[in-house]
Amino acid sequence: MSDRNASLVELAAVSAAFPLHGKFVSGALYGSGHINDTFAVTFDQAGTTVRYILQRVNHRIFKNVPALMDNIQRVTAHTARRTAAGEDGARRALTLLPARTGEPYHRDAAGAYWRCYLFIEKAATYDLVRDAHQASEAAAAVGQFQHLLVDLPGERLRETIPHFHDTPRRFATLRAAVERNPHGRAAAAAAEIEFALAREPIVGRLLALHAAGQMPERITHNDTKFNNVMLDDATGRALCVIDLDTVMPGLALYDFGDMVRSATNSTAEDDPEPRNVRMRMEIFEGLVSGYLSAAGAFLNPTERAHLAFSGRLITFEIGIRFLTDFLEGDVYFKTKHPRHNLDRCRNQFALVRSIEEQEAAMQTVVDKMRPGR
Repeated sequence: MSDRNASLVELAAVSAAFPLHGKFVSGALYGSGHINDTFAVTFDQAGTTVRYILQRVNHRIFKNVPALMDNIQRVTAHTARRTAAGEDGARRALTLLPARTGEPYHRDAAGAYWRCYLFIEKAATYDLVRDAHQASEAAAAVGQFQHLLVDLPGERLRETIPHFHDTPRRFATLRAAVERNPHGRAAAAAAEIEFALAREPIVGRLLALHAAGQMPERITHNDTKFNNVMLDDATGRALCVIDLDTVMPGLALYDFGDMVRSATNSTAEDDPEPRNVRMRMEIFEGLVSGYLSAAGAFLNPTERAHLAFSGRLITFEIGIRFLTDFLEGDVYFKTKHPRHNLDRCRNQFALVRSIEEQEAAMQTVVDKMRPGR
């Protein structure tokens, strides 16, 4: 059994740690996440099939799982309260099920942390955006998620991964990895290293605006890949934002930028052929329309003025993260073959080039758009 898998016996035992009714029937890997291990488990409840999501949290990446789970518990409870009265309210926010101990997680005998959510039926996530309508729906969901958390009560959320979108720090980590070259891989990535180093001037732009008081801190998701938004099977409407491990203080444009990165790409992020990559303008227009319909009321002029740039920056940041992980021996992202992270890096850098070629036109789209549909 690989580290990523879990036997039926193990899944049944973990399920028993949560107040799940009925008889455990089956369980299997679910989804395509890079970090955590996700399983759908099925229960028979008096003849009715009910599913739940079990996730084994990667505590090598998330060093303080109790703090992370406290964030998630607060955020899911707040968003559930804010959406409960609306149409399909129960499906518009994740429902976290505490363990029988009352904690928002279960820790097994091996020391692994597990959490449990209600399974949102008749909905799905997608790795590649089909059209502008899908893009608009997903972006509206992310904008609404940010909007719902503007008034989150209590203390500041914990930083589950400190400096997660600190692009200058990510860039410094890349430089160090290039200099150390611990696995002798730098020669294979020479062109990508050159591409990255040439773009050092852009890495601190958003943080400089924040430091100058022009871009406020907000509560953000920080990992808004298109496949982190669930869409209703029947209507295609966005239901809820998932994968909340990195919900913490951040800049609103981190979320919009990652949507641009993940949604506008014309191909999968690990397509090994960079020539297949382009930034799809029609998808970008959908993102802007949807996002501003929900977030436009609270964004300030500086945030709006940097929406297009944020796509370039976050795409570049993810590219240097893939490159750094390749140089360091694939210690962060799950990989399927030795050059997987290098393929991902090349893909992201090709998208950066495409954004650079179209950035002025992208910002024109933003400037012409007004909040509301």
